[in-house]
Amino acid sequence: MKNKKRKLKIRKSVARRFVITKTGKVLRQSSFGGHLKRKKSKKQLRRLKQVKKVEGRWATKVKKLLGHQ
Repeated sequence: MKNKKRKLKIRKSVARRFVITKTGKVLRQSSFGGHLKRKKSKKQLRRLKQVKKVEGRWATKVKKLLGHQ
């Protein structure tokens, strides 16, 4: 019997938190924006809505966990 290639299983917890674009960038949402918004300034809340780019070694690790080489 031939050795079959195993199905690649991704980390679902990582898949929910990160997005990989077509160009290969890794994006994430900001933390601390879910609740207790009343005491945060409008400027801070606007900044927390923006999507952040993950760079460096972390981006490589995330891609590996999501099955991108």
